[in-house]
Amino acid sequence: MIVDDIMSRNVVTVEMDDRLATVKALFDGAPIHHLLVVEDGLLVGVVSDRDLYRAISPNIGTARYTAQDMATLDRCVHAIMSRHPLTLDSGSPVAAAIALFDQHPVSCIPVVVDGNRIQGILSWRDIIRHFDRIAFDSFVHAKLKSAGQTH
Repeated sequence: MIVDDIMSRNVVTVEMDDRLATVKALFDGAPIHHLLVVEDGLLVGVVSDRDLYRAISPNIGTARYTAQDMATLDRCVHAIMSRHPLTLDSGSPVAAAIALFDQHPVSCIPVVVDGNRIQGILSWRDIIRHFDRIAFDSFVHAKLKSAGQTH
């Protein structure tokens, strides 16, 4: 099995000079946890929802926020992004991705081709979902077999 089989192809990107207000709106508006940072169409970094929430005031969205709290949303993506992220090729074995997740404190790995042109993204959740489907399919197959419904 290769990364291309299970990676997410719907990738959301931001640019290095985008404001954290934009990043927050993207995370608030979609069930995503990572944004890939691009410059001239090439991958230069990653921002996770955890990176964002460490960088902005915890008072944002509460009744007690101040102008100073809101100013944290004016910072640029390049101030909080992880630079030079680990990457994989879409033809890499999933076992290689699992090894990277095990060896490094990352929750996603961008999938790139031709000098950091983005093809997709692989998260540990993608891997778990894939193996969960395999386990479910095996369970169903075993149940059908024991019921005499498969050959």
